[in-house]
This record gives sequence, C-alpha cells and structure tokens, in this order.
Amino acid sequence: MLETIHNDHRNINQLLRILRKKINLLENDEKVDFRLVKAMINYLRNYADKYHHPMEDLIYAYYLKYRVVPDEVANRLAREHKKIKEVTIALDELVEMVLLDAIVPKDQLIEKLSEFVEMQAVHLMYEESQILPDIKNSLSADDWLNLEQQWQHNHYDDPLFGDNISEEYKSLAERINQHQA
Repeated sequence: MLETIHNDHRNINQLLRILRKKINLLENDEKVDFRLVKAMINYLRNYADKYHHPMEDLIYAYYLKYRVVPDEVANRLAREHKKIKEVTIALDELVEMVLLDAIVPKDQLIEKLSEFVEMQAVHLMYEESQILPDIKNSLSADDWLNLEQQWQHNHYDDPLFGDNISEEYKSLAERINQHQA
C-alpha cells in the first residue's frame, strides 16, 4: 500500500511539473491548452477523491488508532485532504469557465493555478518526509495485512498512469509520454 502511495505521489508530482510549465506560459502571455489543464485537474480531482486519499486516510486512521500521535499532527492530514478537495473543485470550475470562453482575468487564473500547485507540492512533501516514514517505521507486517483486508479498492488501476489507460485520459497520457504537455 505504501508503494502505491509513493507511486501516486511521483505521478502527481509529474503533473504538477507540467502545470508549473503552463503557469509560466500564462505569465509570458503564451498559448496554453486548457483542455490539457482541465484533464490534469479532473484526474487529480477524481483519482485522489476516489482512491488515493481514501487509501491514505485508511492507513492514517489505523496508525492513529494504534499509535500515540499529538492531536495537531493527527488532524493535519484530514484538514489538508479536505482543503485540497475544495481548492481542486474551485480550480476545476475556473478552468471550465475558460473553456466555455468566459472572461477570466489572467492574473486570477495564474494565482489560483499557482496556489493549487503549491498546496499540492507542500502536502506531498509533508506526507513523504514526515507521515509516511513514521507509518512505515511504526506498523508491523500484521498491521499491513489488516489494512490490506480493510481496503475495499485494492485492485483498482490508475486511469492515467496504470496499465489500462481510460479513454478519458488517453490524450493526456500521450502528451505526458511525449513530454509535450
């Protein structure tokens, strides 16, 4: 399960790098393919909400139940997941407005995209540098077996980075693989 989370984080970081490039293009008044931006945000929204965060939350809840953790640390991950979901939905709606040819100030778009990328990056760094190492060092093989049994989505395939790319993300996957995104 930890390997899946690490792989997800690596994939998310790849998308964040592409989004940073899109922000730079916007800042330099260059053309941006907002369909591609929308596809990345859609993936991050749907995949994180359905699979990634629920898996992390399951592991983290188990960890908190059986390990002594200060309250502030215990609540941070859940707060961050909730905030990321809210910001992602708002950004998704903003990009949808751009795609519908609504007038969206460029500065607002740059600000919201930058906030989103920064929030995601800080969150991933927190998990990778603090949360996941603590969990790895604290849980036993029996704990992991218990978690695997509890995980109801243990056979899902990542719709963008997995072996069977969903139709919805084929264009995005091709762009990522060609380094043209």
